[in-house]
Amino acid sequence: MPKSIHSYRSIDDYDDDYAAEQRERDDTFSSTTPSSPTATFRPLRQLHSSVNDLSQSRESINERSSLLGVSHGGPQAYRSLPATTPGTPRPGMKRHNSQLPTSLRMRSSRRGSLTGNQNFSQRLVNALGEGGAGLEQSMQSAKASLFQDNRVWYDQFTSTDWVHDNIADAYRVKALRSRKDLRGRIEAWFDGAQGWILVALIGVLTAVCAYFVNTTETTLFDLKQGYCTRGWKKSRKTCCDGASMCDAWVHWSAAVRSDRLSVVQTQYGFFVLSVVVLSMASCLLTLTTKTVIPSAISLATLDENLGADVRRNSDPDDDDDSKRSISPESRFQQAQARPPMVYYSAAGSGVAEVKVILSGFVLHGYLGVRTLLIKTLALILSVASGLSLGKEGPYVHIATCIGNVACRIFSKYSDNDGKRREILSASAASGVAVAFGAPIGGVLFSLEEVSYYFPSKTLFRTFFCCIAAALSLKFLDPYGTKKIVLFEVRYHLDWKFFELATFIFTGVVGGVLGALFIKASRIWARTFRRITIIKKYPLLEVFLVALVTGLISFWNRYTKLPVTELLFELASPCDTYSDSGDGLCPTAEHIPSVLWVLFIAFVIKASLTVVTFGIKVPAGIYVPSMVVGGLAGRFIGHTVQLLALRFSHLGIFGECVPEGPPGSCVVPGVYALVAAGATMTGVTRLTITLAVILFELTGSLDHVLPFSLGILVAKWVADAIEPLSIYDLLTDMNSYPFLDNKVRPIFTSELGDITPSKRQDHIIDISEDALIPAVELRDKQRGLQMLGELDGGLSIIKHGVLVGLIPAPDLEFALDKLDNEDNTLCLMSPQVDWAAGREPQGDEEEASYDPSDFTPYIDPAPVALDVHSPMDLVYECFVKLGLRYICVLRDGKYAGLVHKKTFVKYVKELELHEKKTRTN
Repeated sequence: MPKSIHSYRSIDDYDDDYAAEQRERDDTFSSTTPSSPTATFRPLRQLHSSVNDLSQSRESINERSSLLGVSHGGPQAYRSLPATTPGTPRPGMKRHNSQLPTSLRMRSSRRGSLTGNQNFSQRLVNALGEGGAGLEQSMQSAKASLFQDNRVWYDQFTSTDWVHDNIADAYRVKALRSRKDLRGRIEAWFDGAQGWILVALIGVLTAVCAYFVNTTETTLFDLKQGYCTRGWKKSRKTCCDGASMCDAWVHWSAAVRSDRLSVVQTQYGFFVLSVVVLSMASCLLTLTTKTVIPSAISLATLDENLGADVRRNSDPDDDDDSKRSISPESRFQQAQARPPMVYYSAAGSGVAEVKVILSGFVLHGYLGVRTLLIKTLALILSVASGLSLGKEGPYVHIATCIGNVACRIFSKYSDNDGKRREILSASAASGVAVAFGAPIGGVLFSLEEVSYYFPSKTLFRTFFCCIAAALSLKFLDPYGTKKIVLFEVRYHLDWKFFELATFIFTGVVGGVLGALFIKASRIWARTFRRITIIKKYPLLEVFLVALVTGLISFWNRYTKLPVTELLFELASPCDTYSDSGDGLCPTAEHIPSVLWVLFIAFVIKASLTVVTFGIKVPAGIYVPSMVVGGLAGRFIGHTVQLLALRFSHLGIFGECVPEGPPGSCVVPGVYALVAAGATMTGVTRLTITLAVILFELTGSLDHVLPFSLGILVAKWVADAIEPLSIYDLLTDMNSYPFLDNKVRPIFTSELGDITPSKRQDHIIDISEDALIPAVELRDKQRGLQMLGELDGGLSIIKHGVLVGLIPAPDLEFALDKLDNEDNTLCLMSPQVDWAAGREPQGDEEEASYDPSDFTPYIDPAPVALDVHSPMDLVYECFVKLGLRYICVLRDGKYAGLVHKKTFVKYVKELELHEKKTRTN
């Protein structure tokens, strides 16, 4: 016989205060879970068959643990579904309910926002580890408490429901502030202070990490040329107290002391060997973060590779025979046979992935402790190698990792995806603040580029985080100059009126270079990197790029220098002028020879930047793109300087005196910075952020207008040549499910055009009875998983009318809590007081929880639109409201459901169609 439904009453009918508190806690906490799980799992009962494959290794699960039964060959294969039948590990653990609770379930609780029995110090210790023994012991010691068990996993590419997260946090705050005594006020105050404590801690830790990277990579970079006799840990600048050369610094050619080898040959050999060894060491570290995502995970809503044929061969249609002929298991097996998606969480800059995460999607383990440590160490090696890459972009990823780990200290942020992403926005900004020494630029970067949801409260906290990072970096003094900026230049000569035209021209050149770099990167990725051996062995590509870089860069001073020092030299004004023609401060007679040297350096640096971007090492594009633009800008500046001196008799150059020093009329360093900013704009499409960063680097109010003018023109030109920024290119090439909130496509369809047909296995019909067998619910939930809709949902229908919706993760969690699925009926009514008038039976009043009551998991008011709703309205709902899915109605009756990833795929296909139309 089915299990008797003995208690379906509202919370007001319970006399037990503890039961009320327990039910309230179920209702007031969010069900969202962190993207980088750290806690270990313990089974509370016999697991279902769908999770038996995972139960044996549950004690060692951490943020990089495999969660899928079938390995795809990588050392860190991400897994979300077992080999036999799909399912994810769900022991009977605490559920942080994100659905809309009703007022009938709200009771004042004396427990406030406390989570379990852990105090703050315990949470701090556990947050800094990968799950650790401490958390396991605390969970084992509280077996009797259902609330001690936290569900801390999250599936790949699942999406955040911002609306439910905000509602859940509102009820949490309401429950917290229901206490009016002193303890309640203190807890409420501490709850409000948690955000400020977090951002301050994140700012300090980001500055410490930046200090470690800066000081370490400088020493390793200089070791390619020699060592310091006063201590091998000292860089050349520290060893020589700022002088260019000194006796304490010994070159490798002098250390070898071989008469058979010339000084140049010895230095050249050590330089090339150092570049190759450091680059390959960085790559080997990066390859340890390999993650394999089987195509079966999200094929129903997203194509992992837009360039491959991954269309389902047998999609279900309205024909019942077709539905019966292809079972969900068969579709799952077909999807598994397709090539998986592979990515390395420590490779590249990480800014594109941070954008995807902040937009509401989950990249498993991308912001964890493992990625943080490996990327920091690999970044030191890659920058020290001398490759044409920068460390400023990876600072954004590293800072975001620090923010994600720090969020684990407070359950307010660790259990709520929406709240945590507010902290991650501030973290990303602190990365830019320490990279350029520009706290205001960091705030604008987060606002303009990476953040998807940026309320005014987050703006102020972001500013506070950047200031904390900048002050900490000022105290640490990584550059030994008592400055926090990457480099500092001062222009004492104001620009002339005739230079406005040349500044505009420089902006055009920067925009063209940025757009061409994106096109060249796409061509290189689709040709050279698709060679079988290169694609199979990323270390080989790194070896080839490092070898070419070492062989070519040694002979040109401007390609041999570190990118930051080179950019500083290009942007610096001239105080003294050399008659020999060496350096960037020549007299008028030697300007042509300097132009030739700059042109050679520009060609080499631009080519190396194209082939280096995208290799499997931590690599940023900010400063390399600025260096390429700076070389072009310095070339333009010297050209304008030469023209002004030779044609000073013309009225337009009337202020230039040929007898004076060349820098008295035109300052080429200004052109270098204008072109550097313009090129970076062409690559990243940043505008206001870059103008402020350049201003913070120079501190010159007089040159804000040239900087802004060049950036403005570059943005227009780059958009005309290449609509995508480098981050958009990476998002498209990796097929990340990112819905751009800055560029709206031109829609010509309605919501009904993308709504899949209503299927019986995707709905729960309670027209006849609200008691549904658990076996039937399990079949529907497994069907969703086999289709890759891990974070989808089942609509609840009554006489054709939509009356509620239960998310798939919550349904699976509720089913896993049942003792006997085969003989259990589950209440699926969205009415909280549906059974409030039933008579009590037996010891009912002693029972505070009935696992067969699924009412708390149901969203009784899902957002629904009519099939004739314009697609622009759908776009606004997904972007502005942050919905996970939208229910579709036809004449008031339920017609289907559209998931956010389905809409993202539709937008991508629409953009691809528009590109093909323009091309033809």
